[in-house]
Amino acid sequence: MIILPAIDLQGGQCVRLRQGVASDATIYNADPVAQALDWKNQGAKQLHLVDLDGAFQGKPVHTKAFADIIAATGLPVEVGGGLRTDADVEALLRLGVERAILGTRALAEPAALERLVKQYGSRIAVGIDARDGFVQVKGWLETSSTRAPELAKTVARLGNVTLIYTDTATDGMLSGPNLRALDELCAAAPDCPVIASGGISAPAHVRALRALGRKNLFGAIVGKALYDGKTTLAELHAALQTEI
Repeated sequence: MIILPAIDLQGGQCVRLRQGVASDATIYNADPVAQALDWKNQGAKQLHLVDLDGAFQGKPVHTKAFADIIAATGLPVEVGGGLRTDADVEALLRLGVERAILGTRALAEPAALERLVKQYGSRIAVGIDARDGFVQVKGWLETSSTRAPELAKTVARLGNVTLIYTDTATDGMLSGPNLRALDELCAAAPDCPVIASGGISAPAHVRALRALGRKNLFGAIVGKALYDGKTTLAELHAALQTEI
């Protein structure tokens, strides 16, 4: 497993939302590049970047900031938020983004997802954001009737696509991940790498993820806990090495 620090951009600044509510944002850094370099200096090997304005507006807003982060850090990054067209995806991948994350479109346009996976392979990831087991879309503003494991199974048929699972009820709450839901999702798509997100805020949470024993559990995204000083990257990396 790897730990991916999160950089969520709203209005050009690094923020964290509480349960995805746009109006409930805490600003942590006005300089996204400086924040990315800080994570790198603390030992980050990859970064998780989110265009919050893009997610709410349905089109990329912070592409330049992401390009600047890639140029400054040289780290592999995955980017999501507002990627509703093929051109949006292509533009990000041309910047050198490791994985472009489709969320709303992955559910709404399965044919488009299949086409993009055929074209770009593992550089396409699918973000599965769920509340009470049901997939949420459009910046978590709408909840669909599709269960998260069902979407995971559909995506898995396309090939080796990374799944980024966020439990929206725990996101930003520092209360720990939804282990049962995550375990169910990993089981639904055993051949897809899965990255966990939502509530991960302590070394014990990382050890609990490892204890699930899911070989396809590839990584964990951590945001608010790092920004608030609840834990450090060094502590989380140490939890990846300890006995479970």
